[in-house]
Formats: sequence, C-alpha cells, structure tokens
Amino acid sequence: MAVNMKGKSFLTLMDLSPLEIRYLLDLGHDLKSKRRAGIDAPMLKGKHIVLLFEKTSTRTRCSFEVAATQEGAHVTFLDAGSSQMGKKESMEDTAKVLGRFFDGIEYRGFDQKVVEDLAKYAGVPVWNGLTDADHPTQILADMMTIEEHCAKPLRDVKVVFPGDVRNNMCYAWMYGCAKMGMHFVGLGPEELVKGVDQEVFRKVQEVARETGATIEITSDQNSLVGADVIYGDIWASMGEEALIPERAKLLTPFRVTEETLERTGNPRVLYLHCLPSFHDFETKLAKEWKEKGVDIREVTDEVFRGPHSVVFDEAENRMHSIKAVLVATIGC
Repeated sequence: MAVNMKGKSFLTLMDLSPLEIRYLLDLGHDLKSKRRAGIDAPMLKGKHIVLLFEKTSTRTRCSFEVAATQEGAHVTFLDAGSSQMGKKESMEDTAKVLGRFFDGIEYRGFDQKVVEDLAKYAGVPVWNGLTDADHPTQILADMMTIEEHCAKPLRDVKVVFPGDVRNNMCYAWMYGCAKMGMHFVGLGPEELVKGVDQEVFRKVQEVARETGATIEITSDQNSLVGADVIYGDIWASMGEEALIPERAKLLTPFRVTEETLERTGNPRVLYLHCLPSFHDFETKLAKEWKEKGVDIREVTDEVFRGPHSVVFDEAENRMHSIKAVLVATIGC
C-alpha cells in the first residue's frame, strides 16, 4: 500500500499508522545510505522551515538544521528570547503568521498542547521536537538504530527502560512500541510506577491489543531478562533540578551497570540513550552534585563507553530520521 504523508504534521507516533512509521524508518535508512554513498539529490529545494525552541537543545536543533540544509531547505531559528511567541502574541496568531512564511514549523518546548495548537492554526506541517509529554523524533532515531544493530525485526524486540517511568521518553517509547507491535517494559521504583498517567497507559494498551504489542510498567528487576535493548535517560528533566537529590535516592537501584546488562541474559543486548547523559563526573552538574554527596549518574561509564553501547550511532540517526520526516511531509 502506498504511503503519502505530504502536508501531514508529526506530533506524536500515536497519530501515525504502523505503515506510516515503517515508511519513515525505511526512508530514513534510504536517505542515510544515499548520503554515505555521496548521492546528492536534494528533495527540499526552495523550502523554508522555522525552528521554535522554548527548551535548549544540541541534537534536536543540529539534526533539524543539518537535515534541512542537506536537502536544500533554508532554516530560521527562533528561541524564547528572539520572538513574541506566547508573550505579546498568542500561539494562534504566531502559528497563522509563520504558516504564511514557512513550509513547515518545528517546535521544542514544554506543553504538548502548544505543538497541537500550532498544527491546528498554521496551515502547514508542524513537527514535535520534544514536549513534556512526548519525543517522537527521538523514537524514530532509536528504532533506526535498533534495526541497524539487532538482527530481529522490531516486532520481536524487547526494550527495557530503567528510570523515571513517568517521563516523556518512557511515554514516547510506549507509543512507539505499541504501534510497532514491540515489547516494552518501563522499569522503576514502585512510587513512580504508581504515578504513571493511567489515561496514557489505557490508550497504549488499546493500540497494543490491535498490534500484538506488550506494554508493561513494573518495579520488578526480573523484567530485565530477555531484553534486546536497555534504554537510558537522565533522572531529572529540564526545570526539575531541585528534585535531583530525591530522584537520585529513588533511582540509584535502577542505575544501568554491567550487572544490569548481565541480568538480561543476552550477550548482544544494546544500550541506547537519548542524551545528554550523566555517565561520569566530567560535567559541571555531575561534579557539583558529587561534592554534595549525590551521584546523579543514570549509567556507569563502563556501560556508556562499552561494546554494548550504540549511543553515538543513535545520535547521528536523529539527523537521518528527522530528514525522513521533513522529506515525507514537505518534500518535492
């Protein structure tokens, strides 16, 4: 069946069919192969996109900018300090104005409703670069990376996410795994397990019944057995720095170590991480908290830099997967 995503926004994987997600993954692999082969056939010539950033970023901003420019598009960057968005101008008005100037709009910020409102009023495709509720472009990159390094089809892959099971990455993984018929386990302390959004969990279970996926949230470390992927994320997101001591105390038993990998029983288990990561004490924040007696590392350096880790392949795939989204939705 042919897939046509021209003019479609990319707000959450829950909006896409498994066939559309498969199409984006295949397109990402294809565009990556062509780039590496030196094949230059830009598919966004004459297109203009704008990046709206209320949250800072390294990978997301660079991925969108490089992906767009490699395909021939022009990019404008606006952050909270260089636009009237949400201050002197409503999001509706902002969307309507930007939709007259640009062929597509990327948003990275806090509230999922903001990116949804942009899509509602802009009249052009809107792409979710991260919100507090979701991170769909990251999941596409992660799935690409799994396909490159794991011999199994996605439907046979088990992903275990040790950490804060209430955060946007855990929810984004639930959405992606439910859609693609995968096995996902959110693994965290019972206190956080109880805090998982039950409406989100209900929705992914509905999808899982259709696709054959298995979606679990648990505090049982035995769920590590049989994992193909261990997925990491920092313990406190942007704006949650004050919660770090409490989170570290709660989540230290779920730090990913060599023992964690061994417990999977899978000698080929992969370690992925959305980055940035606290895996040593070379960052300012990790050093400061260590001096206060708090170890904020969600993964050991041995795992992060070890043979199971594919985190930098994964980071590169942010660009290729985002390129696929741009080409699919506004490409020539």
